[in-house]
Amino acid sequence: MEKIVIIGSANTDLIVQTGRIPKPGETVLGGEFRMVSGGKGANQAVAVARLGGDAHFVARVGGDLFGDELMERYAAEKMDTSYILRDSETTTGVALISVDAKAENCIVVAPGANGRLSKADIDRALPVIGQAGYLLIQLEIPLDVVEYAIETAAGLGVKVILNPAPAALIDESCFKYLYAITPNETECALLTGIEVESEADAIAAADILLAKGVKNVVITCGSRGAVVRSEGFFERIPACRVEAVDTTAAGDVFNGALAVALAEGAPLPDAARFATCAAAVSVTRVGAQSSVPTRGEVDELVCAKLCAN
Repeated sequence: MEKIVIIGSANTDLIVQTGRIPKPGETVLGGEFRMVSGGKGANQAVAVARLGGDAHFVARVGGDLFGDELMERYAAEKMDTSYILRDSETTTGVALISVDAKAENCIVVAPGANGRLSKADIDRALPVIGQAGYLLIQLEIPLDVVEYAIETAAGLGVKVILNPAPAALIDESCFKYLYAITPNETECALLTGIEVESEADAIAAADILLAKGVKNVVITCGSRGAVVRSEGFFERIPACRVEAVDTTAAGDVFNGALAVALAEGAPLPDAARFATCAAAVSVTRVGAQSSVPTRGEVDELVCAKLCAN
């Protein structure tokens, strides 16, 4: 099993269940309130650890009670927290999340310490980055730090997986350093200008990213599954049929699971199939890290899916 370094955000998620997402200026009465650990980087790190990967998380949290709680949770997940910096000059990141009756969500994030993650923090983590097989990173931290981490890790021979979420544009000169990029349909449209509504759209969008230097493209399409594209190769990965209640961290679980399967030596299409099953389990539960499945749960669904085919 190769080491997996995850660089990204760490938040406390404040979640309210509601019948529908309010319109601008509108107040709606919600239902159950939950406070759980979140942040795209932390979600992916927890997914890697819970699914059996060797997870090393690089992040910043505040010197507050939320930060204390997050550090305790990460230690319980048995991930390496040596490179998480406690920043006493700011607060831990917070996400305010509304989840409606159709399992759709609306999220507002106050970055806090996440916005202070720096290139120096990446340099401080070089000992573990240099030993890793894969680096997994997202866009919920400063973009110049993302670009620096990508180039630095690739220069050390590490395979870099970029989950370009939340949707944002980064310097395309970084693309040549990417082993894989994993946009969803919205992120894909921003990066390529193509709305992914069909298999042909997915191929066209992926080819644009390949032409910019990315080695492999995995486009996640929610209930339609995912597509895998590399030079001369294309495969559609069907979704698992489940009853969704909350899609909050499905993409993060997918990315964490993808990294674990790759670090175990699985070919990319097989890794995407494993990741699709992991994401399917996660949407049947409420919350971010609270929805991350165990390895046994995912293996069971993988087996069931194979038997069904």
